[in-house]
Amino acid sequence: KTIMLDEMRHRIANSLQLIASILMLKAATVGSDEARLHLEDAHERIISIANVQRHLDPSDRFSDRVEIGPYLTSLCTSLSDSMIGGRKPIALTVIAGPGNGTSDEAVSLGLLTTELVINALKYAFPENREGQITVSFESKGHSWTLSIVDNGVGYEPKAESRGLGTSIVSSLAHQLKAVISITSGASGTTVLLTCTQE
Repeated sequence: KTIMLDEMRHRIANSLQLIASILMLKAATVGSDEARLHLEDAHERIISIANVQRHLDPSDRFSDRVEIGPYLTSLCTSLSDSMIGGRKPIALTVIAGPGNGTSDEAVSLGLLTTELVINALKYAFPENREGQITVSFESKGHSWTLSIVDNGVGYEPKAESRGLGTSIVSSLAHQLKAVISITSGASGTTVLLTCTQE
């Protein structure tokens, strides 16, 4: 069963990678800049989901519990290699204490982290600005906190602004029964997700 689950995860990741490649090929052929941006955005999100699947590795081969710290570290290393790769003066660091969750919880945490890190890479450091993104995870019992902090330019959230990324983060946080807190200013942005359970 364990071998079959591992194989299934890798096949899902490979299939998603193939779909993402097809989207990029299509993006290269469309004449509309808007359509190309939408296809590239879809490509990015599918690659993110593929990476989340690929790095999902249960701590105990006979259970579905996943050590969150090593999982997020592996995921962020992959994000750094693909999106920074020495081309941008940005450091991505993970600080995580002990703690585990089910595969479903790990996937949701991975998708949340990926979405928020990509968002910071896109918008926090314009004009090749140097910066730092720190992903932190702390767990105590069934309660945990996840924070993504950058020292970028910050932003002013608009009440009417609710893009796809915001909807994804809100939906995943709801699944995890977590509360989102966002603070942003000239010294950067902090997104804090807190889950408190008895």
